[in-house]
Amino acid sequence: MSLQQRIQTDIATAMRGGDALRRDVLRMASSAAHYAEKRNGRPLTEDEFLAVLTREVKTRRESVEAFRGGGREDLATKEEREIEILSEYLPQPLTESQIADLVGQAIVATGAASARDMGKVMGWLSPRTRGRADGRHVSELVARALAQADLAAHDGAGS
Repeated sequence: MSLQQRIQTDIATAMRGGDALRRDVLRMASSAAHYAEKRNGRPLTEDEFLAVLTREVKTRRESVEAFRGGGREDLATKEEREIEILSEYLPQPLTESQIADLVGQAIVATGAASARDMGKVMGWLSPRTRGRADGRHVSELVARALAQADLAAHDGAGS
């Protein structure tokens, strides 16, 4: 069963069970996917559907920060519950050490030696981390690793 089919089934289950929050969250996600299909003019692949769900979670995380900043703990809590529901459909997130290992592999695989190679490294990493790690965080780790590689190269050249 595809992820989209699973969500449709779970919407029906939530409706029968009277779980309004789950029903509404899954309907919003389904609607966002439907909109993306219309925009693309074709059905979404499983990866594209996953990207829609990931974007929905990211939007809600940003909302949590905004609501907390505005003193609206009630709305922040509701958004966090929505994130929990959507997260059930996403792959298991990568641990910090798994991300660090992937960054190391990416640098070796691409032959990256300096910050100028950031695009190559991110291009290698993106399909491996999509939906499983925050892109901004991965980018920060890559930048840090490349800066260290750059420093090591300069220290070695200066001796």
